[in-house]
Amino acid sequence: MSEPLRPLRELLTPPAGYPAGPVDPHDRAATAQRIEGLLLATGALQRGHFLLKSGRHGDQYLEKWSLLQHPSAAAEITHTLAVQSLEVVKELGGDIDLVVGPTTGGVLLAYEVGRLLGVRGLFAEEVRGADGATRREFRRGFQIPPRARVLLVDDILTTGGSLQALLPPLYAAGAHPIAAAVVASRTPGLTAIEAEGRDPIPLIAGITLDLPTYEPVDCPLCAAGDPIGAPGSSGR
Repeated sequence: MSEPLRPLRELLTPPAGYPAGPVDPHDRAATAQRIEGLLLATGALQRGHFLLKSGRHGDQYLEKWSLLQHPSAAAEITHTLAVQSLEVVKELGGDIDLVVGPTTGGVLLAYEVGRLLGVRGLFAEEVRGADGATRREFRRGFQIPPRARVLLVDDILTTGGSLQALLPPLYAAGAHPIAAAVVASRTPGLTAIEAEGRDPIPLIAGITLDLPTYEPVDCPLCAAGDPIGAPGSSGR
């Protein structure tokens, strides 16, 4: 007889000063503090001297996979996003029929948030057209019902471009994107995803982080002689 499955266990200890356990998901300030603690505990929020994909330098870096490799931490955060998203959508007088995310981190988040909300979770893949331009498509037999009320989800938001790329195939199917939720936003003040020719889509962020970046010639870390690293897939 096989060993019984183990329930999710909280194996991570956030730094001192952060909530040691789950908090009320309706309390935005407390959940943001809790999420920051989990980002630090998993190593997702890193501090140092980094060469970013944009070519700019920064003293902090977010690595989503350091978080997503820990199911207990990711499950807690997706529970928070599910509760807060449903709260916002209900305030708008609507409901959620479908959750979608972009590859790759958005795949895990869409399925888990969908599970919590009792709806399907789908993902859109990046494809390259004959003209060389990239776009998002729902493949693998995924069906988007007309008039479906859709929650968009993703991991780390900087400009919102990954979420915006989900909109054309959703609108083409006749669906109604009604809200977007992300684990962390790097852009303070961004409260909605712009949709060309349509109403902006409200944005829910588990936490918003102001992570300054610098041109190499203006980087104080370079001036101080701190060694630099290239994190993420570009720095394998």
